[in-house]
Amino acid sequence: MGFKCGIVGLPNVGKSTIFNALSKASVPAENYPFCTIEPHVGVVAVPDTRLEDIRHIFGSEKATPSFIEFVDIAGLVKGASKGEGLGNKFLSHIRPMDAIVHVVRCFEDNNVTHVEGSLDPIRDIEIVELELILADLEVIERNRQKLEKMVKSGETKLKEELNALDKAYDALIKCMPLRKVDFMDREKEYLRPYQPITLKPVIYVANTNEYGLDNEYVKRVKKYAEREGSVCIVMCGKLEVELLELDENERREFLESIGLKESTLDTLIKAGYRILDLITFFTANEKEARAWAIKRGTTVYEASGKIHTDMQRGFIKAEVINYNDLVKVGNYHKAKELGQVRIEGKDYVLKDGDVVYIRFKA
Repeated sequence: MGFKCGIVGLPNVGKSTIFNALSKASVPAENYPFCTIEPHVGVVAVPDTRLEDIRHIFGSEKATPSFIEFVDIAGLVKGASKGEGLGNKFLSHIRPMDAIVHVVRCFEDNNVTHVEGSLDPIRDIEIVELELILADLEVIERNRQKLEKMVKSGETKLKEELNALDKAYDALIKCMPLRKVDFMDREKEYLRPYQPITLKPVIYVANTNEYGLDNEYVKRVKKYAEREGSVCIVMCGKLEVELLELDENERREFLESIGLKESTLDTLIKAGYRILDLITFFTANEKEARAWAIKRGTTVYEASGKIHTDMQRGFIKAEVINYNDLVKVGNYHKAKELGQVRIEGKDYVLKDGDVVYIRFKA
């Protein structure tokens, strides 16, 4: 299964336009190894120039990148936590996400009405944030009361979990999102089954038009994101859709003409990768060079299960060389002869850029 970012925002902020751009950049279903793709899911390859270098070194027939799923979730309105709009349906869709992409309207357009009657990006952010806080509060409070009764009846082993929910409740009642709370890892594990929305990392997307890439609205969202310790990406959703209609050379020429090395769509994809604290490791042979996305801190044994369960079950050892060392030598077999390919056991924690060959017993 891939990592998922849920795209949220008020109605008429350009959320669907950005999702359409992501969908056009989406990989064909048959190339995506994790699951059947639903209509509201865009499965997007993470740009990584290292993969093509590795494919060339190993003479692989094809290269398969790592992926992130972007899920288009229905527009949120004030009162959603109490059932307004799609209400609880919206909230149930966002809970399984790994991160949130919060699209904020930063453009004036008399032809596109604003649900609040005026353009104020910070107010819009706070409306969505408050609804998510209230939704989490309802879930935490309900389960906290259940646990409290169970602990009082003698199930003392639940005390630590109750303490974690108490800590979450105390923050939410003060309208503080849970990602701002200094939870210990053990406390986060207790909270995980409740899928708190406000514990998820957020990317703010300031959606503007081609004439306002650094307007006052955009600047306000940037400052807000910086204050929150989050990421803000400035994007013109309509322009990104148009860029995808161009061939690669035309797209590159256009981006260079406006002083960009890559599209903001690519920037968003990479930001999703970073904010989820993912790293990339690679596998390669003559048939396929492949990039794999894993959480930072994952062991090679855990990662082998992502490749294939049989590989994890029969794990013996791993041959590991980092991309930078491999490129310097230019040949995997020569790197082995030079002693630059290390033998690692199942406790080895993978580093970004590691090229791995797993030896296992079938």
